[in-house]
Amino acid sequence: MAIPSPAFHKRIQEGLSNAFLQEALRRATKTAVASRDKAFSILPGAEEVRDRARAIRAHTLANLDRYLELFAREVERRGGKVFWASTAQEACTYIVNLARARGISLIAKSKSMVSEEVGLNHALEAAEIKVVETDLGEFIIQLAGERPSHITAPAIHKRREDVSELFQKHLGMPPTLEIPAMTAAARQALRQVFLDANMGISGVNFGIAETGTLVLVTNEGNGRMVTTLPPIHVALMGIERVVPTWEDTEILLRLIARSSSGLALTAYVSFLTGPRRSEEPDGPEELHVVLVDNGRSRWLGTPMEEALYCIRCGACLNACPVYQAIGGHAYNSVYPGPIGALVTPMLFGEAGIELVYASSLCGACQEICPVRISTPDLLIRWRMESSHLLPAWERAGLRIYALIARHPRVWELFGRLGTGLLRRLGRDGWMRRGFGPLQAWTSVRDLPLPRRSAFRDWWKSRHGGAQ
Repeated sequence: MAIPSPAFHKRIQEGLSNAFLQEALRRATKTAVASRDKAFSILPGAEEVRDRARAIRAHTLANLDRYLELFAREVERRGGKVFWASTAQEACTYIVNLARARGISLIAKSKSMVSEEVGLNHALEAAEIKVVETDLGEFIIQLAGERPSHITAPAIHKRREDVSELFQKHLGMPPTLEIPAMTAAARQALRQVFLDANMGISGVNFGIAETGTLVLVTNEGNGRMVTTLPPIHVALMGIERVVPTWEDTEILLRLIARSSSGLALTAYVSFLTGPRRSEEPDGPEELHVVLVDNGRSRWLGTPMEEALYCIRCGACLNACPVYQAIGGHAYNSVYPGPIGALVTPMLFGEAGIELVYASSLCGACQEICPVRISTPDLLIRWRMESSHLLPAWERAGLRIYALIARHPRVWELFGRLGTGLLRRLGRDGWMRRGFGPLQAWTSVRDLPLPRRSAFRDWWKSRHGGAQ
């Protein structure tokens, strides 16, 4: 496998050349970042809260086996069933077999990135079991036959014109561009799904170990409909999403909504502990929690473990200049953006390794991350691991660079030669048409030329020749 692949280049070019996508991403991410910054500015002790959240995630993963066992024990003590899925295939097989055994014909599904990761919808459809996404964004994407392009805003790349065409085609909606009318059409279609579904499937934002409680964080009421109306509730949860206590969960809840949407809390925060009890009027008769490993555990105890701190807020996507330029589909992964560039090769192997090069290493992702994941450092680690897959000319160039950088006098000589060459090729302080690797840079931006006097010369003039 060569990095980057021609297919990746093609997807990048498609994203860059899509004017509608560029405008949608620019507006959405700018608004999201501004809302996030405002929300954190009025959060008392915001930086201390982030530090505490990071410590919680680090402690949990360092003791993951203990907290997972406690969580599973508490779920089962309250009447739920727990299935440990080592692989995506095991997770899908369990749910498909459960649906067949119960005679399930229709499943209402709430938003779940883990279900996308394991390919659950495809497995259910292959078993001739109908599954309907009830989150509005996911519903739109399902009608379009696409995968989400953002962790928290799956249809961020869709214009209202696109949604209108989909609803006219699939729901029989009269032509309109009015958002309330389109929302009403989706609500009408989904309401009957909630009533008819024999099974509801959801994700899990956090699983509280001390009580076996599932925490769902949503901005739509579909999550509560999916988890309470059908007689069977199946919850998919990545093993890293467990949290030791309610107090720890409260700390993380202060951050997740503020980071993703700029709100103190989302519209709905649901706490589900076990199936319906005999004295309760509603709720599922059965609760099945599927704990999904799918490659996560092999990274525990390694530097890459830090990527599992992620609470899936999507803030790093909103801040990333690469994501803003190419969109989520260019990554060709369930998890796009900076966090996707980390976890895709962790979960899917070499097939996703090229994504670690879809970063400028500017650090905006780390700065905005609520748990301060050091994404640039982890990306560099991945690049070191995959450097043998780079093109021969790039590997040779890196070796030459490393050799020159070890010898200060040689570095200074090449620096002066390079500076002189660049200044001859530029004009008025800028290079507008580069050559070689610089062509890609100057095709979308001008390159500022280096100053005539080098930093070394300035330093010598200030410090009397001291090195």
